[in-house]
Amino acid sequence: MKQRMSSEFIYQLFALLIAVIVVHAVYVGAIRPSAEAQIEKEMALQAAGEDYVPERSFAVVIRDFEQEACFILLIWALAIMGYKARRAIHEQDLLGRRLLDIPEGTSVLPEDSREYSRSLEALPEAEQDYLLPRTLLSALQRFATTGSIQAVSDTIKESCEVESDRLDSELSMVRYIAWAIPSVGFIGTVRGIGDALGQAYKAVEGDISGVTVSLGVACNSTFVALVLSIVIMFCLHQLQLSQERLVLDCQRYADKRLLRFLVAH
Repeated sequence: MKQRMSSEFIYQLFALLIAVIVVHAVYVGAIRPSAEAQIEKEMALQAAGEDYVPERSFAVVIRDFEQEACFILLIWALAIMGYKARRAIHEQDLLGRRLLDIPEGTSVLPEDSREYSRSLEALPEAEQDYLLPRTLLSALQRFATTGSIQAVSDTIKESCEVESDRLDSELSMVRYIAWAIPSVGFIGTVRGIGDALGQAYKAVEGDISGVTVSLGVACNSTFVALVLSIVIMFCLHQLQLSQERLVLDCQRYADKRLLRFLVAH
């Protein structure tokens, strides 16, 4: 368990680093040059007094530093959720396997628990850390110790509840990112409004280009941040749904494939 947490932490750090490098490279190489060229063109047309309709291109909308930070956080959150979704899929695959080969009509006594535990202990180390093998092994060990079917049922339920709480707590970073993205957008809004107020004297003189650009920053940063936060919350909801379904399926598996065969002395 500790080794898995350590590898997951390293994965998250590398995911953040890669997100920063990739997003910044795209911004420096493509987005900002395209946006600046369009803004310069519009300012030149405005200075010449020509009539024109400003284009609201994608590059201009996402060109600022706040939007760049939001995209970095988005990719990081998606990478974290992708890692957890991949593990959930692997755990779901175990539900289709017969981990305990108990023939129909067989009665499992406490002294038989050790024999049935061997098939679980023979699984690869990575699979032994999954919820289903851990739950079944804990149930068999409890049955061997207590000989009580009720104690086994409580063990299965407790194991699944603990796993559900753990999965929920491990998503705290994603929830923080979903909260942080709109906050970064609001920072861009405050910055844009502040820049616009700082150039108010130019607007009085007839030059409103600087004010409009700053107000564009204010609106665009919040718009992009809110859209990205909606994407993250949707993906987070789907991941939580799959994890909750996994826990319930594991509990049903243990009841169907183990608990109903147990016979106390």
